[in-house]
Amino acid sequence: MKRTLAIMVGAALILLLATLTLVVMPYLQMSAEQVPPDLKPYTEQQQRGRQVYIANGCVYCHSQQPRDPSFAPGDKARGWGRPSVPGDYAYDEPHLLGTMRTGPDLFNIGARQPSIDWQLMHLYNPRAIIKGSIMPSYPFLFRHVNEPAEGDKVVNIPPPYGPETGKIVATEDALALAEYMLALDHTYPAPTLPKAQPKSDEPKENRAP
Repeated sequence: MKRTLAIMVGAALILLLATLTLVVMPYLQMSAEQVPPDLKPYTEQQQRGRQVYIANGCVYCHSQQPRDPSFAPGDKARGWGRPSVPGDYAYDEPHLLGTMRTGPDLFNIGARQPSIDWQLMHLYNPRAIIKGSIMPSYPFLFRHVNEPAEGDKVVNIPPPYGPETGKIVATEDALALAEYMLALDHTYPAPTLPKAQPKSDEPKENRAP
């Protein structure tokens, strides 16, 4: 009986320790994380586009987390921007960090490609812009019409990727997804970004104060 009780108490203590380490402490740490002042909440349209992004599996091929140069120097060299910090994801529920990079990181795609026309054309057929791209096309996010109606967003697809007749117009889902892409611009300063430490062999007079 005493042995059973000891096992139960030990198991409860292990569970408590795991809860404190994996749940409580990270929650307290993240609650105190500073949100960058220039980070803006998503608009209603951008939130809709975010759901389209999730629904079409974009998160499986694209990450949204440039890494620190000390860990992965290639991220900065590719032009993906500064390392992300926890505060950058304050309005992301759920976060879309991603686990693979079949395609490029999209943390700053809105800064790299700030044109909605580029974004829409790329969604309709990536090969129309990037030769040899393996990204799937999303023509179901668009409509093929003979004559666009007033207010339609026409997407001018270059031959041979567009239709021979008529026009391609973006649906509300396509426009929302494009607006979400444009919202991915984290080029503002990150107050909590760790400062680079000088190398130990660097002369003291050359080190940053």
